[in-house]
Amino acid sequence: MNVSSANVTVVIEYRDSFTKAVTKNVIVVVLSISINYINAGLICTFRKHQIFYMNPRYILFFHLVVNDMIQVTLTVMLFIISYTIYKLSVSLCCTFILLALFTTENTPLNLACMAVECYIAICVPLRHVQICTVRRTLMLIGLIWVTSMLSVLPDLFITLATEPLDFFHSRVFCLRETVFPNPHIIKKRDTTYIIYLVIVWFVIFYTYFKILFTAKAASKDAKKARNTILLHGFQVLLCMATYAEPLLKHALQQWFPKNYTDSLFATYIIVQILPRSISPIIYGIRDKTFRRHLKRYLLCTASSQ
Repeated sequence: MNVSSANVTVVIEYRDSFTKAVTKNVIVVVLSISINYINAGLICTFRKHQIFYMNPRYILFFHLVVNDMIQVTLTVMLFIISYTIYKLSVSLCCTFILLALFTTENTPLNLACMAVECYIAICVPLRHVQICTVRRTLMLIGLIWVTSMLSVLPDLFITLATEPLDFFHSRVFCLRETVFPNPHIIKKRDTTYIIYLVIVWFVIFYTYFKILFTAKAASKDAKKARNTILLHGFQVLLCMATYAEPLLKHALQQWFPKNYTDSLFATYIIVQILPRSISPIIYGIRDKTFRRHLKRYLLCTASSQ
């Protein structure tokens, strides 16, 4: 029995009680609504003020927030489906999984790009305007999506080439391993995740220490940039848990087979939900410019009601 079939077997054998299932779904829905509500406020603030349209830092942040909203919505839908409909057609599940994977892998790449922008702003301030243009920022966002697609789409192509047509009309418990069951995909995934891990962490460490040791490290802006990158590093650390998630799930299955569903729930909250709650803190609360405009937006919204 491979890992994916073992996962499904354990989940079937140890289904949650009705009360526990409702509790978990309520927690997930409340958290997702809270995160998306806050992020929606940030998006409205961004759209209402022209100053943010011309700043690469805020454009990258806007993309991160929109990406996180899509990711949270998709993963929560899949979570609820696993308790209600339980099984989906492979074609529909494949669509959900692909979109969720795109947005999940976009997040650490976007954070790495934001760290580089901080580095350029502090360490190469005279060239910041020439290097970090709006056009290049939009191209960078496109590159982020292309990179994620190049990482994920081979899973689909391998499955199309190796699985019979009837497989795509069958119904399965909606997991990445069940819609992309080829063992070569798992090896490819692990290799890709290791490469992602090395590249993103190299960028985070490099930019942080360059800012730390720059001649302007004593300035207030440099200190704020270092703190921002540290927060990015913590957020990336949580996001990177996604890359270790398959190994973690397999270990939890071996260690706690009777509490496997509870372990999956905790893993889901830590890996998928928690990292998306940090973005509003970094720029929605810590950034003075964004915070000032956000307060105005909230006050205008409250007074209009």
